[in-house]
Amino acid sequence: MGTSTFILINVVPPLLCCFPSFVLTLFPLSKRTRIYLIFFSGVQYLSSSETIPTSRKVFMNETVQEKQPTLTSLLSNLLKEEDREKLESTGFACNKEAASIHCVANGPLQIDTKTMTVTIPSSNQTTQETFVIRPYARQEDDNLLKTITPVKISWQNITTPQICEYNHEIPAVIFSSSGFVGNVFHEINEIIIPLFITTRHFKSRVQFILEDYNPSFVRKYRNLLSQLTEQEIINPVSNQSVHCFPGAVIGLKFHNHLSINSTDIPRGLSMRDFRQFLRQSFNLKFSHVSQITRPRLLLLSRRVTRRFINEDDMIRMMEELGFEVIVVARAKLISDIKMFLSLINSCCVLVAAHGAGLTNELFLPDGAVMVQVDLIGLEWPAENYYGHPARAMGVHYLRYKIEPEESSLFKIFGRRDHVAFTDPRGAFPVLVGKQVYLNGQNVKINVERFRETMVEAMSLVQDSRL
Repeated sequence: MGTSTFILINVVPPLLCCFPSFVLTLFPLSKRTRIYLIFFSGVQYLSSSETIPTSRKVFMNETVQEKQPTLTSLLSNLLKEEDREKLESTGFACNKEAASIHCVANGPLQIDTKTMTVTIPSSNQTTQETFVIRPYARQEDDNLLKTITPVKISWQNITTPQICEYNHEIPAVIFSSSGFVGNVFHEINEIIIPLFITTRHFKSRVQFILEDYNPSFVRKYRNLLSQLTEQEIINPVSNQSVHCFPGAVIGLKFHNHLSINSTDIPRGLSMRDFRQFLRQSFNLKFSHVSQITRPRLLLLSRRVTRRFINEDDMIRMMEELGFEVIVVARAKLISDIKMFLSLINSCCVLVAAHGAGLTNELFLPDGAVMVQVDLIGLEWPAENYYGHPARAMGVHYLRYKIEPEESSLFKIFGRRDHVAFTDPRGAFPVLVGKQVYLNGQNVKINVERFRETMVEAMSLVQDSRL
């Protein structure tokens, strides 16, 4: 009678993706027993012509390999087709858009964090190119860019070996935490989302170099940053040394306001992916509004500009409709970010006047409702910064457009047909208009008219629970 035999194989998925750590497969054999034990080597980036070894077989002279993305392919994903060809032929290319610029280098390079100079060797004897970029996602704003520390990129033929104080096996990503840090909309719109777009596909195998290092920004978003890199973030001011990397990305890819376009480079990501990433990073409990037992509403209360003059009347009306109303003052938004985001995530409805606080729609569960009180002169930013993005997130968006009589500006300009109401975009120079509409306007809501919007919000919440 023959002896039954088995082979034991231990399989680890590529790059430690979210699968079980091993799979046991049993293969019946005949005649004599053989046991093959498989160990797994660490993941590392190789050149474009190599594959990443993921397994090593002991007691045999054979090696099992599974193909993984090379560093070249990962970097190429950040470029359009014509730029990919340049990266392949020269090892360096940039993607330039109206709002953002980022450059990609594939191959050994040197970064001097004291001078923030990236030196990229070129095999072409005639290549000698030096230029500067400011790694922030508002390239159209010249005044803002002056606050961003520049990165000098030197691409040239080098005959002497590079001197390295630190050698890294993973690529660098250079970006800035300057700009409008302290404003949650700009922090997420111009840094966090572009960082997610640029680095998510590296699966945390990147080294961040953060220019204009802002400790409060790093503390505030540590949960997110730690999911995008396994390494401690390098602060060039406190780490002034020469680092060598196998590749680098200088700058971040920007798609649109609070948006990710799945067809834009690096392709495949969406706002739903980003919202899932937020929920995981902050350990948020609710993914869908149907998981919330009571119709809870969060009202963002402003204390200076764009405030609700008759806030108490609004609250009474909302409670009459059956909402549990939670009022949060704007000044408290960042005192305990994790607690606040958990509170947002536990709500079915978010109500606020136009402002950065509406960025918190990102943390609402799917099927929730965001109600924006749209003030005079702020229609375009209201729709483009928060309205369009909400729909792409899986959040219902309701717009309450106030009448001139509901604005405090009515007491100043006196009549509905004043150009300040009929043509806000043409009524004043840009800076004056900002002061008038953004910083000089409050609102007294017509509660009966606003009730219709809140009834619709309740209906959407109830329908989402079905």
